[in-house]
Amino acid sequence: MGYSDWVNKHAAKHQIIVKKLLAQGFNEDEIIEYFDFENMKDKEIDFCPLYAKNQKCHDMESLNCYLCSCPNFRFNDEGIQDIDEKKQYSYCNIDSKDGRQGVYGEKIHQDCSGCSVPHHKEYVKKHFDFDWMKIMSPCEKKS
Repeated sequence: MGYSDWVNKHAAKHQIIVKKLLAQGFNEDEIIEYFDFENMKDKEIDFCPLYAKNQKCHDMESLNCYLCSCPNFRFNDEGIQDIDEKKQYSYCNIDSKDGRQGVYGEKIHQDCSGCSVPHHKEYVKKHFDFDWMKIMSPCEKKS
């Protein structure tokens, strides 16, 4: 499964949770709070495979999972550009100082493991939309 397929499948899971919370009368702040890692791993174990392992994707005390896929992450399943005889498939649109480009054989991918930008409640609140896909940005090929 490519990243684009994952995003679409994850968006559907995300939307089911948000619709359920809205039906229960949750407001924006309550929905953001609901997506706290500690709550999600207990109440929505199928949302993320790491929940079953009680493992966070980023080493931070208060991890919010609303934007589990960063809106600044750009990816193209066919590749974005060639760099030094390798194909780049992803990058960070804001060039976060905590991210890096990793080389994996002939592929270059953005390694976001050191970056926690989208997992802070303040960031989620700033970029919030009830429709998660409206927050996500499509990837364009670099020129």
